[in-house]
Amino acid sequence: MNLKKIFMKGACPTKIGGQAVLEGIMMKGGDRTAVVIRKPKGDMHIKIEPLKEQSGWKKIPLIRGVFIFVDALVTGTRTLLYSAEVLEQAEGAEIQEEDRLTIWLEKKFGEKNAFSIMLYFSVALAIVFTVGVFIILPTWLVSIFGTLTQNEVILNLIEGFLRILMFVLYILVISRMKDIQKVFQFHGAEHNCIHCYENGLELTPTNCMGFETLHPRCGTSFLMFVMVISLLLFSLLGWPNLFWRITSRLLLMPVIAGLSYELLRLAGKGDSLLIKLLSMPGLALQKLTTKKPDEKQLEVAIAAMKAVLNPEGPKEFIGGTDVEGNLYELVD
Repeated sequence: MNLKKIFMKGACPTKIGGQAVLEGIMMKGGDRTAVVIRKPKGDMHIKIEPLKEQSGWKKIPLIRGVFIFVDALVTGTRTLLYSAEVLEQAEGAEIQEEDRLTIWLEKKFGEKNAFSIMLYFSVALAIVFTVGVFIILPTWLVSIFGTLTQNEVILNLIEGFLRILMFVLYILVISRMKDIQKVFQFHGAEHNCIHCYENGLELTPTNCMGFETLHPRCGTSFLMFVMVISLLLFSLLGWPNLFWRITSRLLLMPVIAGLSYELLRLAGKGDSLLIKLLSMPGLALQKLTTKKPDEKQLEVAIAAMKAVLNPEGPKEFIGGTDVEGNLYELVD
């Protein structure tokens, strides 16, 4: 890992971020998001969506991290579902018959509201799974060590390291899936493109390839910050019974998310030795969640970046195509 290629002194940090989706990338700029998906025939589907103005609560340090984390979960899930829908339509897949629950929800609340209900329900399930596997399960498993040692700090540290180990193993397992490997390549393309833009170079596949697939402002680093801060903070809480251990961990998660987000912002703004040391665990984890992209994947990242940078983009793209035949869609 060459930190000089990740923390570059000549770079101009931005707030532009993104997310890899199925066969594409979602980029988020200051006032809009752009989803670009490479369809089976090679052309690109591009959807541009304006961002709503943030409320005052979402701008307060520490508190904003909680709102941004929840918003990222909802937006990420919605974007993944959207990319799957675009690919199904492009491939001419047969539309599956809706289940009874979906039909009932659409009749009761309307098609748009029914989708929102299912979306938030999916996010809730993801949160329950995450809390159960990576918060409750580790502290329950470590209870068996209570017969070996009564040292509260040691027990909490074992729990923290077990949580990190379980998460890394989870990433390793899913990374063996072919579709996930391609998602990780698009993740790398996203970082290549952002590095290229922040260094003031023309956005071309060749220029983007010259940069690392690791970036200090990555969501993967945020998750690692969450786990490391949890390890340190929980070690100060003693070792009460299982109910209070679980309760204390759940109550402190918003605090940990807020702290983690502020550290992530700090990591994206400087290149001091302290920032590099704080970023190392997250960058190491990114070695698993990013892969070297090919030229076609970089073209997708570049298209997404240009879509969020071009202030006239939505006016130009409404209901039409660009000179290369790529479909553009503006969402109100």
